[in-house]
Amino acid sequence: MNLALPPRGSASQGHDAPPTSRGIVTSTQGSSLADVLERVLDKGIVIAGDISVSVASTELLNIRIRLLISSVDKAREIGINWWENNPHFSAQSKELTETNRLLLERVESLESELKSLRQASVRDLPNSTSDSLDLLLKDL
Repeated sequence: MNLALPPRGSASQGHDAPPTSRGIVTSTQGSSLADVLERVLDKGIVIAGDISVSVASTELLNIRIRLLISSVDKAREIGINWWENNPHFSAQSKELTETNRLLLERVESLESELKSLRQASVRDLPNSTSDSLDLLLKDL
């Protein structure tokens, strides 16, 4: 007993049907994962949902979920390109982190210098109003 399936892409209606270069895809034939993934990335898919948690008609939690799955080209086509300007996803990430670290060190240095200048100026100020009057009279 020889049971042979017709090759993929050929018509399976009868023995005399000529093979076709492209068969009609039906739900019984199925699709490979690669075919499904190619279609999803080419067209894109949006999954949206809302989750709400309420107790005694008082809303405690509301979560809105929006998920877009598409190829990079399709995302750019519809105006989504957040990864291009995000420093965590670019080559400039390390450079920006290093620049930020250097700036923070500089700010700390300037703050400590300002603090020491303030302490020095407080020590040089006269202790009382009579001392300040004496200094003014000497200057005159």
